[in-house]
Amino acid sequence: MGLSMFATIITAVTVIAYPGAAYAGNWSLLVPGFMALGVLVLAGFIIIPFFRHVVGMSAYEYFGKRFSYKIRVYSSLAFAAGHFAKMGFVLYLLGLTVTSITGWNIDVIIVGVGIATIAYTLMGGMEAVVWTDVVQTGILWIGIIIVLVYLIAGTPGGWHASMRLAMQSDKLSLGSLSPSLTKPTVLVLTLYGFFFYLQKYTADQTLVQRYLIARTDREALRGIAIGALLCIPVWALFMLIGTLLWGYYRITGDALAPAVHKADQVFPSFLSIHFSPLTAGLFLAALFGAAMASMASDLNCISVVGVEDFYRRFRPNAEDASALRFGKIFVAVCGVFTIALSAALAHSHGGALSLYYTITGIVAGGLAGLFLLAFLSRRANATGAAVGVVASLAVTTWATLTMHDGAMVDLGRWNYGWNSYMIGVVGNIVLLVVGYVASVFVGAPVHNVENLTLHGWLKRHSAGRKKSVARS
Repeated sequence: MGLSMFATIITAVTVIAYPGAAYAGNWSLLVPGFMALGVLVLAGFIIIPFFRHVVGMSAYEYFGKRFSYKIRVYSSLAFAAGHFAKMGFVLYLLGLTVTSITGWNIDVIIVGVGIATIAYTLMGGMEAVVWTDVVQTGILWIGIIIVLVYLIAGTPGGWHASMRLAMQSDKLSLGSLSPSLTKPTVLVLTLYGFFFYLQKYTADQTLVQRYLIARTDREALRGIAIGALLCIPVWALFMLIGTLLWGYYRITGDALAPAVHKADQVFPSFLSIHFSPLTAGLFLAALFGAAMASMASDLNCISVVGVEDFYRRFRPNAEDASALRFGKIFVAVCGVFTIALSAALAHSHGGALSLYYTITGIVAGGLAGLFLLAFLSRRANATGAAVGVVASLAVTTWATLTMHDGAMVDLGRWNYGWNSYMIGVVGNIVLLVVGYVASVFVGAPVHNVENLTLHGWLKRHSAGRKKSVARS
């Protein structure tokens, strides 16, 4: 479970974007990753045991029990929209990277990988996804080791020369300690990471589903800890690859390939020029594995959401076999649409990609705030939650459209002025605050939700411990 969780988080975006970020700048993008452990401390001892006793299959059952079916549908659709766009982008990025290394046709890559991933997800379900993730994790580690050994051995002066030059140029910095919210400072990236991983652990079916399959609460905590603890070293190693690439080109004086126009292209270009077909093939296998693991997890989890949050709503008495058939059809349909989306992105000129980033930034926001509202407040009700959702969507829409000095919509002095990483933070806080205030003044008081809140969970947990002590 832990290795599968790790493989789900480490995508093709990680393999390409992290080296590119370190090559062009510093290690600041590693800061949000540290919050995976910070939130884990909170999630591991409270949220994970709570969810395992409240949720059956879908993470969004909780929002339905706590508020209403409409709020459950919103959270399900927000998850599905964000991850459907993510699947399309990951598959597109894989095709783009492999094409730049091998020269293969990008449409063939997208269709081939998409069909293969759909096939093994359909044949084995969650068990196939988990065990395939484990194998792909091993391949990823082999690819990382090969690249690092080559870079260290192939750079004059080796590791020490590259790292000394990087330290002199402040390439290992984690960012500015300034309290400013307009730049990607340590404060901004920490806030972003906190809400991002809180949302992952509480409202992301790809992770929630994994700790639900563990046999005990202790095993669930152990598995999620393994996943989080593995992610940070891998993120750091990909950052190190980017820094070593930067040092390699500075020390050797080699020129970048003419086709390289941005930092994300440096790593794939380096692989295509300097690696033999065998070693490049091993790393390509790691890249394929990272992309397919992410896509398979998303397909499986979107299918679970489709079955539990929609199909069973309209057919509550449906047999398991019927629900399974619907789930498999859902996997196949979503997989085909993902392939189509990736192919469309591959033949676009950037506008489609920007549009999808914009849409997912608006729709997928606020789920962490929704969980905090439901879990922390006994006064929160369905009406207040709905008002909070609307307010969060309005704020994130405004911020997304007017950021970067009104690049899409220019409202002058009313443009969003903070860093783009703060949009998700603001959206979650707005939903929590507005949802609570609205619940106080609007909507009927809620009853029988004590066991669905932190207060009730702690009270029940304390009572259980007292009984255990009394028996012993």
